[in-house]
Amino acid sequence: MQLVKTSRDNLLRPLQIVSGIVERRHTLPILANLLIRKSGSNVSFLSTDIEIQITTHAECGVGSDNVATTVAARKLLDILRAMPDGEVALSLNDKRMTVQSGKSRFALQTLAAEEFPTVAEASEFGASVSLPQKTFKHLLAMVHFAMAQQDIRYYLNGMLLVVDGKKVMAVATDGHRLAYCGVELDTEATSSEGAPSRQEVIIPRKTILELQRLLEDNDDPVQVQLAANQVKFTFANIELISKLVEGKFPDFQRVIPKGYKNAFAIDRVKLQQALQRTAILTTDKFKGVRCILDTHVLKISSTNADQEEAQEELELDYSGDALDIGFNVTYLLDVLANLKSEQVQVSLGDSNSSALITVPEDDNFKYVVMPMRI
Repeated sequence: MQLVKTSRDNLLRPLQIVSGIVERRHTLPILANLLIRKSGSNVSFLSTDIEIQITTHAECGVGSDNVATTVAARKLLDILRAMPDGEVALSLNDKRMTVQSGKSRFALQTLAAEEFPTVAEASEFGASVSLPQKTFKHLLAMVHFAMAQQDIRYYLNGMLLVVDGKKVMAVATDGHRLAYCGVELDTEATSSEGAPSRQEVIIPRKTILELQRLLEDNDDPVQVQLAANQVKFTFANIELISKLVEGKFPDFQRVIPKGYKNAFAIDRVKLQQALQRTAILTTDKFKGVRCILDTHVLKISSTNADQEEAQEELELDYSGDALDIGFNVTYLLDVLANLKSEQVQVSLGDSNSSALITVPEDDNFKYVVMPMRI
């Protein structure tokens, strides 16, 4: 029975969308598969790892019958990638799927669609908000690098998303640094009752990275729907459902310092390059750099166990307190690589307090980094 007949690229695109979350090693072998459902000419492709589920559609079905099966995601993707451009046909015969293009032919094992564990969609979503894809992608890009990786404080292994009226905020922290970015929308978020609402959820790290891969830099909308234990994103023929991380995220408003009197603006690229050079002599175990701030000058230095030393000096417009403070250079380079502004503003309290990095004349982004003993 023929399922699909279309060009290779037409089939490759939906498969690439859904295959990103498929893990190579699974306790359940069927999770290495993707679910293909054909209803007339409409074909849906679905993958899940139990935590996240991605669905997309393509108009490439053959015949009017309704069929569902599951097949190994990676194998099918690798086969299609290796094929030359041209027409591809998928057909199902006696629990085997045949992939045919020109004189190439592959027969793959399938598993029954009934055994595939799909994620149950929440019966009710609390808040719902719609924003351009590029705006949401920008929000994620500005904070994702500060998410923790495999921290025992599991609620840090993700991103806090706050929807409050017309404001959407994203926050990530690993306990050593915190990134905050907010955007103001034209329309308010609404609850299921239609009233404006505020809701906070923690979205898992893997979901954030997957969204960054799938979102486009355009003005097409992405709809974000929040439930008590689930979030749903709908955009560009893609539906992504993800479980949420349970737990209480730190109060980010208390972490962001206010009223620092020592501040300076500096060319972002010059600072980034000086830090990259200084970082050469740091080690994998110790990424510390020392920053000495004095009138009109910033000195950055690093040393290592071999008594080697790197020094950089930058001129700047500064007349505040003289400060000697250490930082993990990776945390500084992460934020400078993600910002696109020409200048950054650095605000400091004393040698024991965290630094606040912002963009001049932009209140929508804040980055806090804790000092380090050097």
